[in-house]
Amino acid sequence: MSKKRVLVVGGSGYLGQHLLQGFSEIQGSPFDLAFTHHSTPPHPLISAIPHSRAFYVNLQSGEGFQTISHSFGQPHVVVNCAAISVPRSCEMDPAAAMSINVPSSLVKWLSSFDESNTLLIHLSTDQVYEGVKSFYKEEDETVPVNVYGKSKVAAEQFISTNCPNYAILRSSIIIGPQTISPVPKSLPIQWIDGVLSKGDKMDFFYDEFRCPVYVKDVVFIILALTNRWIAEGKQMQLILNAGGPDRVSRAQMAEAVADVRGYSTTLIKPVSASSVDRGVNSPADISMDITKLIQTLDTSPTSFKEGVRLILESQCSS
Repeated sequence: MSKKRVLVVGGSGYLGQHLLQGFSEIQGSPFDLAFTHHSTPPHPLISAIPHSRAFYVNLQSGEGFQTISHSFGQPHVVVNCAAISVPRSCEMDPAAAMSINVPSSLVKWLSSFDESNTLLIHLSTDQVYEGVKSFYKEEDETVPVNVYGKSKVAAEQFISTNCPNYAILRSSIIIGPQTISPVPKSLPIQWIDGVLSKGDKMDFFYDEFRCPVYVKDVVFIILALTNRWIAEGKQMQLILNAGGPDRVSRAQMAEAVADVRGYSTTLIKPVSASSVDRGVNSPADISMDITKLIQTLDTSPTSFKEGVRLILESQCSS
């Protein structure tokens, strides 16, 4: 039986690297793996996953996709992890945010194949929600308050209009261990740990709420969707909240780190998000109801506290 082709767009990013690692560790290696990058491909990643293929792609122009067509072929599954995901960066350059976060060149390329038998798994965000209540459901209205959220809503609408088969994952903050080829952005739990370990007092927001999700749970979700698509081949048009089971503020996130590490909670100074000008509107409460995720994929996402413990343990052993 021939291997199924999986393409990870944005494979050199944080989730992309964890995803490639997850696919590569499956017994029997049932997938041909490829990933895209926009700069120099990370050599530690290529060395760690030697059977994957790296392709340069410019998501704004679509340059590079035809090379994938010729040397890799039409993928059975494409996972789009690529995005400008820093809200302030999106606010400073809305045109760039729209041109990268709305995957028009990717969808146009997929449409060029004669057979429409590719599943597009697209990473969206909890920031599509307005943030005026707790535990949003997938059918709730999307009313983003910043450019990042607006670009992600536009992406969801574009995909649902133009793709015959898709799964859109509205992800919360993704937490987890560092990647094979370390990413330059600071990772939330590691950053909090670094700050508290110095013994300095630090402000943390007490009135902004999210449902952080452990990275290996996101990998599991994507693998489960991939396996279902390949096994059943039925039309898939799905939107899922991809969050963890716990609604937490930044202050509660810091308290969990302090508890696991044994730091004094007096180092954590709870402040209102309104006390800081971040140059971008931020939704107050975009916690999500993940009932549909649990029922659809028969999964039980890791609790926030357990995720923190796993991350800090892996940091100690690395």
